[in-house]
Amino acid sequence: MCPIRVETTIGEVVTLLPAGLSRVVLHRWAVEPRESGVATYTDPFGAGRTTAWPYVRWTSEEREIGFPATALVPSWIARTPPGTWLEIELRARTTSGALTKWYVMARWAEGDADIHRTSLPGQGDGDGDVAVDTFVAARPVTAYRIRVTLHGEGARVGSIGVMASAVRPGSRPSAPGTAGVELDVPPRSQKSHSGHYPEWDGGGDSWCGPASLAMVLGYWGRGPAPAELSWVRPGDPCPSVDHAARDVYDHSYQGTGNWPFCVAYAGRYGLEGFVTRLRSLNELERFISAAIPVITSQSFRDHELPGSGYSTSGNLMVVVGFTPEGDVVVNDPAAPTDDTVRRIYPRAAFEGVWQRGSGGIVHVVHPPGIPLPDSEGNW
Repeated sequence: MCPIRVETTIGEVVTLLPAGLSRVVLHRWAVEPRESGVATYTDPFGAGRTTAWPYVRWTSEEREIGFPATALVPSWIARTPPGTWLEIELRARTTSGALTKWYVMARWAEGDADIHRTSLPGQGDGDGDVAVDTFVAARPVTAYRIRVTLHGEGARVGSIGVMASAVRPGSRPSAPGTAGVELDVPPRSQKSHSGHYPEWDGGGDSWCGPASLAMVLGYWGRGPAPAELSWVRPGDPCPSVDHAARDVYDHSYQGTGNWPFCVAYAGRYGLEGFVTRLRSLNELERFISAAIPVITSQSFRDHELPGSGYSTSGNLMVVVGFTPEGDVVVNDPAAPTDDTVRRIYPRAAFEGVWQRGSGGIVHVVHPPGIPLPDSEGNW
């Protein structure tokens, strides 16, 4: 893995897909809390300290998915100034019509916050479980509600989305569409941060998510100001990578690859974003044609992705273009140096490890006002 003024809902109509393609829909809302109160919270990473927090809360209407889904992934754009944080919860309706309990999907706060940013393990029951950033249904679900609780004074949520999916393995390789297009995304190697700040996911060797975020934020001309980077040790090759590692670190997962946390981090710098699944490279090509780089998640053995030179149980990288022959141009942060980050991977091999490894998971972040390409409901 390495989340009222109502916006127009994305994915109201679910398109029937050819056999072999996953079914995916993304719904998004703007949030205006209507409920308020005071709640106590004991931070499990904060020496057992219990604090009373004023809160405001928003709960969505029940949203029909349109097909029996096996996974739900929320993502969000929010601001949580010092002294604030938010909690994201999901509740689903199974194919039998029964309601699940509310599952806590995340507790999120920016930067060096008053609580520890974390996912919540140990919630599994007969209806499903939370695997870091994903609700995995034990039996398919047909609808859900999402609840957002903002603790403290001044937190706000710009938008929130939920991606529902039923992944179908074994989709056929796609034929090249967009060809000969490459975006100028700055290269950033996670390996150049080896040994840095091991308290966050063991250090730079594991920072594929932070390095990918730094690349995409750099492409859009966004990211932390110099004053925000003053704590990074002198001589660091790219302090914004270390900053992202610290501020997306999931204290329970003990990693920096939580998908919604990466999107939420980009939201601090004025970007919109979401997590979804793309069903083929043809869908990804639409984003490249719209000049939007895409962060992808994949796992593979080294022989499955020729030219990679490594094996991984989960790695994020940035797709920046396609060759004239349709092969995939990526900025792969697992490369040893910035100069070797740009890679060209064979189209069929890349599509295979991406679809098999994560079901086509992507993070898309972009400035407001940048138009997205046409969609069949999954963005």
